[in-house]
Amino acid sequence: MSDSRLTFALKSGALHLPQTGLIAVFRPRAGADLSALPRERVEIVQGNRADHDAWARQGYRTDVAAPEDFATALVLLPRAKAEAKALIATACANGGSVIVDGQKTDGIDSILREIRKRAETSAPVAKAHGKIFQFQASPGCFGDWALPPVTRLESGWITAPGMFSADGPDPASIALAKALPAKMPGRVADLGAGWGYLAFHALERKGVTECVLVEAEHAALEAARQNLHGGRARFLWEDATAWNAPDPFDHIVMNPPFHTTRAADPALGAAFIAAAARNLAPHGTLWMVANRHLPYEAPLAAAFLEIRELASPPGFKILAARKPRGQSAARRQRRV
Repeated sequence: MSDSRLTFALKSGALHLPQTGLIAVFRPRAGADLSALPRERVEIVQGNRADHDAWARQGYRTDVAAPEDFATALVLLPRAKAEAKALIATACANGGSVIVDGQKTDGIDSILREIRKRAETSAPVAKAHGKIFQFQASPGCFGDWALPPVTRLESGWITAPGMFSADGPDPASIALAKALPAKMPGRVADLGAGWGYLAFHALERKGVTECVLVEAEHAALEAARQNLHGGRARFLWEDATAWNAPDPFDHIVMNPPFHTTRAADPALGAAFIAAAARNLAPHGTLWMVANRHLPYEAPLAAAFLEIRELASPPGFKILAARKPRGQSAARRQRRV
């Protein structure tokens, strides 16, 4: 197996680590190769619950916020440029060395050009459709790239910078919110709740006694806490695809994500459908929206006995699914 960019760059001498001190690693995905770093000196900064837990299981120190003091930082570029720049600003706060690693599709070339306007960088190492480079930060030199933990939009919604639909409600969620029935008696869960738009509208329906927001991104969930008030909303920082509720729900609403990289991954949406079926009561209903081109009919048929499409705007499909399959086994699994 060939070395990762990080391993190759360190072995070749293109990058250098300080002999002592903490190494803060920002937003590494679960499959990232950090084997070239001394594990005892690494702290993972990761707000995605699935990735956070994966690193913790490997014995790494993990947190959702940056440590107060670190000798060097490694930033693994996320897809959202605003979030990437904010991570770099945080990585520069201590004034130490900063390593930036990213794919071309995630904007590494653009970030390199912008950093070179402010700091002297090492020669970038290009490998596997991406680049890695290092620079010495001075405190405050990237302060204008920093972002607040949450943003209040002119519409009044509070969102999380860099997260999905940070500029406002997305059309698919708006369409589903309008399509929800006037009455939704019982308990509701919003899988992949984001900053709480769908949950907010679900709580407006008659008969809703509780809405549980299940969201993997810590920053988005913190924004949701500020959008929803009152005692009927509960907030869970969990990976919805792996979550098992202690008690089943009467309704589940969701606008599931369909990519982890820039390429569409319908398997992610299928995992959300399976999670919905697993966490619904036998009489429960799934209300979901998806881009029309996504092939969700097969996973829906595998998980539910009854599926119907509601009136849908162009480009989307709004679906209601009832009678989840395999409920007896799911209930037994919960009790174990």
